[in-house]
Amino acid sequence: MPFRKISRDVKLAAINLYEHNMLSLEQILECVGISESTFWRVCKLWRETGDVVRHNYGAAGRPRALHFDDVNYLVRLIHHRPDWFLDELLDLLDHNRFISVHYTTIYRELARAGMSLKKLKKIARERNEDRRADFIRRMAQYEPEELGFIDETSKDERTTARHFGRSQKGQRAAKKEVFQLLKDHLRLQSTGCSLRRRW
Repeated sequence: MPFRKISRDVKLAAINLYEHNMLSLEQILECVGISESTFWRVCKLWRETGDVVRHNYGAAGRPRALHFDDVNYLVRLIHHRPDWFLDELLDLLDHNRFISVHYTTIYRELARAGMSLKKLKKIARERNEDRRADFIRRMAQYEPEELGFIDETSKDERTTARHFGRSQKGQRAAKKEVFQLLKDHLRLQSTGCSLRRRW
């Protein structure tokens, strides 16, 4: 007999007819249209579980190595410092939560949590937000044509700072760093004003 789906009501009807001795087994099988092996399989399931269909609870497949609290711990680490390497996160999990997994597992869980690797935006650690706001307020009184800038602006990129970090998708990864400045050359920037040297 080819495979076909048998409804739960038909299986229950067959079990009730058999348990109450209303019909013989041959008559029951002829009425409901199932084979004898299927009937005995349904009877066994009925005695073991109290139901005539098998229920699958939970997600199928291998259970995940990292639970919700473990992934949340990794996300908090990334928010605190976005430039962690995967092997460093692996050591932190091992030492702080006693969980040993492969670094590819950490990569997949971070990706599933919405974390992606991107170019790291560096913010000067010396920056003072109150002074920046005060400077913006004072400079707002000038027109762009009235401004001109001259400064020694060379920056040394040869540092040990990391260039990539992780953050939520759609958000920039930023970290405060100490900027190493070197006196290299003079740069003149103007927004359109006419600068003339006075003798």
